[in-house]
Amino acid sequence: MKMISKKVLASAVAASTLALSAFAPVANAEVSASVGAANMYYWRGLDLGYGDAAISGDLTVSTGGLYGGVWASSGDASAGTEYDLYVGYGGEAGSFSYDISVWNYNYPSATAAGVDQFGNEVILDDSPDIGDLTEVVGSVGFGPVAVTYYHGVADLDEYWYATVGATFDKFSVTYGLHEDDLSHVDIGYAFNDNLSFTLGKVVDDVDGSYDDDAKFVVSLSLPIEF
Repeated sequence: MKMISKKVLASAVAASTLALSAFAPVANAEVSASVGAANMYYWRGLDLGYGDAAISGDLTVSTGGLYGGVWASSGDASAGTEYDLYVGYGGEAGSFSYDISVWNYNYPSATAAGVDQFGNEVILDDSPDIGDLTEVVGSVGFGPVAVTYYHGVADLDEYWYATVGATFDKFSVTYGLHEDDLSHVDIGYAFNDNLSFTLGKVVDDVDGSYDDDAKFVVSLSLPIEF
């Protein structure tokens, strides 16, 4: 299992400090964190780790509906270890829920040609600068059903991805569609708050260039107490 390096963790912590500085004056801000592991880096219907396991960690500061933080993970076979910065706002009114956020993806160890996490062929002569790979994410839900739309900005401005999903107690089903018409279906089961299982299958692999084998994902997440 590939571990997150000290250099990457240091970069992630420094970046998160900058991203979350706006929350510092808020006396009632809440801080949460967790570490996780999965048998593969499963991302939007695809195994980005080509069979390798992945470990991850996150740190979030929130107050009211406003939140921000950092997420870091190993396991991406092409782009390498990554850390993501995010900030957003969400809430609910009765059965209606909403959320909008901005995510920035960073790969400090990327040095070679490969395929980025959005399926695009890229030449990564050096790690991208903070802000280069950014997405805006919007989600609305009503009861058990939610629709989420992702749209790239900066160097990802031609990419979009959308999902529609429903959750029923411990079970969930999600349909996802990429801008190149790659689509997949995920069926999930949350055994408890920490352990979950996902069965994912590409249902339209466009021109046959994607791995459309069924994927079984086991994910474990453990909260960090402060």
